[in-house]
Amino acid sequence: MTTTDISPSATTMSATTPSATNPTTERPVPVWALRTARALPLLALPVCLWRLPFGFGFRMGMDMPREDLSLWVTVPYVLTLSLLSEAFALLCAGLVRPWGERAPAWLVVAAGTVAGGAFTALTVQWVLTTFELAGFQDVGFVNGWWRAPATVVSGLFVLWGPLILALTYAYHRRRRA
Repeated sequence: MTTTDISPSATTMSATTPSATNPTTERPVPVWALRTARALPLLALPVCLWRLPFGFGFRMGMDMPREDLSLWVTVPYVLTLSLLSEAFALLCAGLVRPWGERAPAWLVVAAGTVAGGAFTALTVQWVLTTFELAGFQDVGFVNGWWRAPATVVSGLFVLWGPLILALTYAYHRRRRA
């Protein structure tokens, strides 16, 4: 085949293949991993929003004495904690995106394992306190209307750890294969 046999439209189509316009990872990412990575920031968002009133001294129905801390301390602390939680949830996308493959694989696996292990420990703590197992008790609430959203929000957030571990394992398998 000579260069005269190739039509101009064929050359432009090959330049705009999906891989050229939308960079993908070195090896294909499972669909569940893509969906999980996209869902992680959405899992962190409810607890970040639930946490904000605490910075202003509102107890959100918790049956505990009010602390006399300055708003200059509590508001920046809660805002920073919420922003960091959301930022780390967004960074989990690196486990399924090409920019996450530029870091050494050992670094990503180590960071994901440590973070996933820590949040898995939070999951165990949540289960023990929510269901009052092994003598663990949760913070008291003034009524069930406050306990229900607190349990749902914290329950969603503790799923973060096991999901990070699953994403890290998928990343490790994909990079090792």
